[in-house]
Amino acid sequence: MIYLLRHGLDNEKYIGGWSDIPLTKEGIYQVVNTASKIKQNNNIKIKKVIASNVRRAIQTAEIVTPIIGATNFETSDILKEQNKGHLNGMEEIVAASLYPEYAKDKVTVDTVYPDGESLKNLYQRIKDNLDYFASLEDDTLLVTHRGIINMLYYILNDIPLDMNKTQFSVTHASLHTCDIKNKQIRKVL
Repeated sequence: MIYLLRHGLDNEKYIGGWSDIPLTKEGIYQVVNTASKIKQNNNIKIKKVIASNVRRAIQTAEIVTPIIGATNFETSDILKEQNKGHLNGMEEIVAASLYPEYAKDKVTVDTVYPDGESLKNLYQRIKDNLDYFASLEDDTLLVTHRGIINMLYYILNDIPLDMNKTQFSVTHASLHTCDIKNKQIRKVL
């Protein structure tokens, strides 16, 4: 079984995706709080930490790793969020003006961001990498994004892909267990 940790809160005035927006003070607090709970839980023993190579995930891993007693972490492109192309890191209000066709209420699972990917592309990217997730050593902590964790919920539970980002309760700094081989995933913190 592996663990999935969503990064802490970043500035939501900006479009996330592959952007390098840092954590907010609240986001740092969220991560410290979750890491402390992991450390106090005798049933969770993390042997290895791997983070998405996006700033907010790296920052999260930098905070979590020493608190839980891991020695270091590595990064992986596989754990990156949906690529929002030209909109990565753009202020929401600017994006709405420059790219009105990509407003939240107009985007579907098939909408491909300019020089980016669609939600369906992200789903397929994660599905294509299930062997990677299955090959990870037990008790590995993956510091990643809501999109990646959501895709694993869709795939492992055979749920049709939709635009509902909140249905699996992948909140900032939430921790989920994931067993690819047995198709099980659930929120634990």
